[in-house]
Amino acid sequence: MSSIRLIISNPWTENNNALAEKKLVCKKQDGITDRLAKIARTELREDENIKKQCLQHLTEWIKKNEDIENCSTNDKFLLRFLRVKKFSIPMAEQTLLKYLNFRKRFKEFMYGLDYLNNDLINKGYIFASPFRDSHGRRVIIYNLSKVNPHEYTGRDICQAHAITYETLLDDEENQILGINHVADLEGLSAAFLTLWSISEFATIIRWGEQSVPMRHKEVNILNFPTGLKYVYDFVQSNIKSQKLKDRISIHNSLSDLHNKVNKRCLPLELGGMMPIEDMIELWKDELAAKREILLSYDTMNLLSDRGIIRKNNAPTLDDTGTGSLPGSFRKLEVD
Repeated sequence: MSSIRLIISNPWTENNNALAEKKLVCKKQDGITDRLAKIARTELREDENIKKQCLQHLTEWIKKNEDIENCSTNDKFLLRFLRVKKFSIPMAEQTLLKYLNFRKRFKEFMYGLDYLNNDLINKGYIFASPFRDSHGRRVIIYNLSKVNPHEYTGRDICQAHAITYETLLDDEENQILGINHVADLEGLSAAFLTLWSISEFATIIRWGEQSVPMRHKEVNILNFPTGLKYVYDFVQSNIKSQKLKDRISIHNSLSDLHNKVNKRCLPLELGGMMPIEDMIELWKDELAAKREILLSYDTMNLLSDRGIIRKNNAPTLDDTGTGSLPGSFRKLEVD
């Protein structure tokens, strides 16, 4: 399938400080590069036969599943679920069901994902750097100082996250390589905690971890207020994956952060070379390219959550959905 990639054609320098002087080239790319295919094969157990058969199975399962309504069967959309679960069909099916259920449960911020209607995007609370890290991953920058908790709601914040994540997940390179998160928490205060109830905050963390098909490869936190350590402990207690917990790093200084994340990926204000406002403008170009795709997701619906397997709901032979195969892709016929 074809995808559009935005690439900076010239290196950024302090003398080249006008946004108009940066050339953005739109490049058509069919499928994935050989380098990405090799990484996908090594890390995700992906090859063309497996991909083709898993996509065919997942598409047929969606069509036969009476609980799913108007779900996209676009290859790139379905691959996000297969890749995050390393082509285990039952696990991919479960993640898709949980994703649809998450959208339904939190419709107030998962529907209408229009960056034009979210002021936090313009302010630069959350955006993806145009520069990839040393592993080729996109880097999401979070700037808490841009959020006034007395002006914005929990919905505004969560929707800004949803717009960002959905936009990045529509790129196969991000599905394969994963994401690096860099959060500057300067300005975070107890007032932020009033934006959600404790139970709602916990549910968003737990459900989001299991429902959003994103490979979180690094989480780097800067300027964490020691007085709010209990918030960090609460978040940690609600994260299920030990692997994800181990990928969270708290940095006490910019130099400490730079030891983990290449400065080139960061905005000028965090030691990089490109100013935040220019990064935001480039990010908005990417958001504009994906805007209609994100809005089209509003037609998808989960009529019933009965197919979701829970701790107290042991799976039966076919509890993962209509025509589900037990096990992983190894159960498929592979030439």
